[in-house]
Amino acid sequence: MSDTTPDTTPDITRSLAARAAKADASDELAAVRAKFVLDEVVYLDGNSLGALPVAVPGRVDDVVRRQWGELRIRSWDESGWWTAPERIGDRIAPVVGAAPGQIVVGDSTSVNVFKALVAAVRLAGDGRDEIVVDATTFPTDGYIAESAARMTGRTLRPVTPSEVPDVLSDRTAAVLLNHVDYRTGRLHDLPSLTAAIHAAGAVAVWDLCHSAGALPVGLDEHGVDLAVGCTYKYLNGGPGSPAYLYVRRDLQDRFDSPLPGWNSHAEPFGMRSEYEPAAGALRGRVGTPDILSMLALEAALEVWDGVTVETVRTKSLALTDFFLDCVAEYVPPGRVESLTPAAHAQRGSQVALRCPDAGEVMKRLIAQGVVGDYRNPDVLRFGFTPLYIGFTDVERAARVLAGTLAG
Repeated sequence: MSDTTPDTTPDITRSLAARAAKADASDELAAVRAKFVLDEVVYLDGNSLGALPVAVPGRVDDVVRRQWGELRIRSWDESGWWTAPERIGDRIAPVVGAAPGQIVVGDSTSVNVFKALVAAVRLAGDGRDEIVVDATTFPTDGYIAESAARMTGRTLRPVTPSEVPDVLSDRTAAVLLNHVDYRTGRLHDLPSLTAAIHAAGAVAVWDLCHSAGALPVGLDEHGVDLAVGCTYKYLNGGPGSPAYLYVRRDLQDRFDSPLPGWNSHAEPFGMRSEYEPAAGALRGRVGTPDILSMLALEAALEVWDGVTVETVRTKSLALTDFFLDCVAEYVPPGRVESLTPAAHAQRGSQVALRCPDAGEVMKRLIAQGVVGDYRNPDVLRFGFTPLYIGFTDVERAARVLAGTLAG
């Protein structure tokens, strides 16, 4: 593969390349890159599917050949299969700012959104007949919110996150919001919105799919009630890896899941016909865990050993700043428009560029070894995973983009 080089001055290219080299030389996370399976491709789609951590194939091989192949059913006890959902939840907890014992891993994000939202309505109690949902949300969250509203006899009110404080009232039961907008990369103000929701007496449910592993979340610090997230983006758990559910500790004894299952029973092997929920976050479990994917995720999370999310955030902002600088220098004027906020306080870890022929442009970029993705109708998305993306990668990506757009 070969780079498409833009028609720009050698001085600009040398200057940006020198900036990239200097930043890479002082990168605190540079050594973490070796913990991933990478090649010469500039992979800027970690906001859809994270790269493969080096430790995962060997761990999965052990799970399949020894734990399943040799120990078989003994592995539920001897290999820790039964306790994996809460054990791995405790591995995720520091990344999202939660103390142990509040996160359980399992099911998909969609299933966990359903559990959390219906439980939130039940926590709010009678007399509150409205669910507020982010009108710009990822479609599935909206579908589930609409279904949850019908099932619980509530009215659904879609609004933009900025409109949430103005529509809250004593009618509001629950509010479902995305921490980072999946199209634009806009970071919403979780602390102030959560405070406003609580002031109205409602329950806050946050979707962390595009923020966990990319920036500080502070679930405990900001008093978030319930939260959900996937693990295959910035947490690098692999395609279809299980999601997670956060239930704040003081709400756990009142968390009433709409999907009670034998795995969340107080006596799961009692096989009683009457349901009695387990104590703690285990109430978020439903059925038998997906052990192969779950233990692959556990191995993937080892890349976070010795890494703080604050360091990741610092590098994330530096990477996205540098990418925007390179785009401004390299890309022909007026060819793209950034949808991602310039202000750090409003930016996640991706850059979204509006481009009339975005779908075709992305195909050409991928053919040249720069992998991002495309969102209908006209958005180029580039995700920056600080654990394995470097500044030299960023300069190359912008340079190839410029050449593609000029061609």
